[in-house]
Amino acid sequence: MKPGIHPEYRPVVFRDRAADYAFLTRSTATSDKTIAWEDGNTYPVIDVEVSSASHPFYTGTQRVLDTAGRVERFERRYGNGRSEQ
Repeated sequence: MKPGIHPEYRPVVFRDRAADYAFLTRSTATSDKTIAWEDGNTYPVIDVEVSSASHPFYTGTQRVLDTAGRVERFERRYGNGRSEQ
C-alpha cells in the first residue's frame, strides 16, 4: 500500500439497536460516539439498522407486510382494472 493515502484501519464496534447486538471488528469507518467494550477498552461505535442478528434472511423469521391494505388502496385510487363496455 502507498503510505499516507489510506484511512486508519482500527477496531470499531458495530451495534444493531433493533436486536440489541454488538460486535467488535476492524474497519476504516469513523464515529464521534464511543462505547466501553467487554475488554475494558473504549472503541468508536457505529449504529446500524440491520445486521445478521436482525435480518430476516439470517434469523429465519419473516416480517409481515400489509399487502392487503396496499391492494385495496390501489383499487380505490385506480379502480379494479376492469373496463365496462
